[in-house]
Amino acid sequence: MPLKAVVESLLFVSAEPVALSTLSLALELPESEIEQALEELDLDYRDRGLQIQRLGDRVRLTTSPRAAPQIEKLLGLKNTTTLTKAALEALAIIAYRQPLTRPQIDAIRGVNSDSVLQSLLSKGLIEEMGRTEGPGRPILYGVTSMMLQHFGLGSTKELPVLALEEAEAPLAQGESGGADTVLKE
Repeated sequence: MPLKAVVESLLFVSAEPVALSTLSLALELPESEIEQALEELDLDYRDRGLQIQRLGDRVRLTTSPRAAPQIEKLLGLKNTTTLTKAALEALAIIAYRQPLTRPQIDAIRGVNSDSVLQSLLSKGLIEEMGRTEGPGRPILYGVTSMMLQHFGLGSTKELPVLALEEAEAPLAQGESGGADTVLKE
């Protein structure tokens, strides 16, 4: 059986994302060969109803987001959970800059993020990824494979690229205030 078929089978039976190192041990092959098989599967799935989803060094087999409406209809699923603007903001910050601590998220947002992080954790959209070595050993947060699947992403590398552009400097035009940085998609 071709390696990519065996890798596909292992991912199919795995309930959780599987680390490349785990696949490598199970198949007694170097991670580079496993990675090559995953790339081949990615190409095979391009026009099919499945996809390989990546989160760091872990991979999982999921349905394609393009089939979501039909899957929801078949299973009788309704989108009943909505995220607040604050939750979406925190989720975006974590997705683009993970892993982050709560104080880092607070500093970016400019407000306390305790309740927002608890909400995202309870919905399974973010997870604790470890702790820093600094004082108090704050928790590091990152997005989950469920978050990626919910938003139709195979990995965080598929997030839209944000270009930082300096806004027109008001001081250059004789106005008071400082220059801002604007995020644009």
